[in-house]
Amino acid sequence: MHKIIIPLLAALALTACSSTERGAGIGAASGAVIGGVATGNVRGAAVGAAVGGVSGALIGNVADQPGRCYYRDRNGNRYVDRC
Repeated sequence: MHKIIIPLLAALALTACSSTERGAGIGAASGAVIGGVATGNVRGAAVGAAVGGVSGALIGNVADQPGRCYYRDRNGNRYVDRC
């Protein structure tokens, strides 16, 4: 069953319309897999999907904003600013 669900989720995530939706889909799919593997239960997969979806949407949202770029400071922290 898992061999069918994971590729299906990945394909669904890649067919999203905007960068925000694509980021949310990829983040949710990745978070569900990581959460499920880390905890071994459905609750962990659900929490991973929620966290991954939100963080993926935030990252994808910046991709839709022209003139905005990701940068890293000397401590390794990422931030968004004008290009």
